[in-house]
Amino acid sequence: MRARSLLRWLLLVQAVAALGIGAAAVSWLGWNRWAGLAAGLAAVLLVRLLINANNFRLSSRSASATPERFRLGAAARLQLFGEEFTASMLQSSWTMPRALARQVVFAESTAPPVLMLHGYGCNSGYWSALAPRLDAARISYATLDLEPIGGAIDDYAPLVQRAVEQLCERTGAAQLVIVAHSMGGLVARAWMRRHGAGPVARLITLGTPHHGTCLASFGLGQNAAQMRRARAADGTANDWLCQLAASESDATRALITSIYTHHDNIISPQTSSRLEGARNVEFGGVGHVALGRNRRVLAMVMREIVTAAWTKPHSRR
Repeated sequence: MRARSLLRWLLLVQAVAALGIGAAAVSWLGWNRWAGLAAGLAAVLLVRLLINANNFRLSSRSASATPERFRLGAAARLQLFGEEFTASMLQSSWTMPRALARQVVFAESTAPPVLMLHGYGCNSGYWSALAPRLDAARISYATLDLEPIGGAIDDYAPLVQRAVEQLCERTGAAQLVIVAHSMGGLVARAWMRRHGAGPVARLITLGTPHHGTCLASFGLGQNAAQMRRARAADGTANDWLCQLAASESDATRALITSIYTHHDNIISPQTSSRLEGARNVEFGGVGHVALGRNRRVLAMVMREIVTAAWTKPHSRR
């Protein structure tokens, strides 16, 4: 099943649950219809909020130490939670259920084209906040749906290769920038292992579990297994991640900018996103899903894109 279809089914289930709770409030408690509907919607929102809060709780169990300058007070923690919950609701309930992968080309662009790769359980709709910034800067880009949802990470490489070839062909560029969230960063690295890093001017990863995440143990599918912090209960290393790292040269690592947050509620320990040999950029007060919407993070992503060293358009012709 596609992520878009799954999310639509989940929205339908939530709508039915809200109506059921509302009808029960009207029938059993004698509330009017509007009050019943409000109660149903509130119940669904409460469940979603508790799921989000539980992610923070689970991630805290294996969290890495937070540097002094990134430690938060009570108000900042509340803001962190509010931004992450809002981002999660917008992405899963609005942008991703409606999303379609697309390609936008600005013939006069002076910046490298950008290919955006989403993370686990998401689709191209995740980039609803970055795409308008690329439009405003008239930077060519493409989004891609990594499917099937639970497939092996290596099996996404042909999809990435096809998207790279199409975007470079349409823009005339020999190189592009890849921006990847979470699992998407591992997909990009797996693609480079198979096809080489020649077309890559820069790979920008957002909250990618380069060394695995403990929360992947709760995920389903081959890709979730490949993102686990350890391969088994005995704590032995994740073979797939180790082999991926061993395949990379210093030159390949130098192409990567890893942007991560010390308050990631999905990648834990949070320093799992630090990648040796890459340019590592730290943030605080930002959650995992919110990395794709936070203004500070997106400003950094745009700077990395426009300053990437690359082969100019038409050099391939």
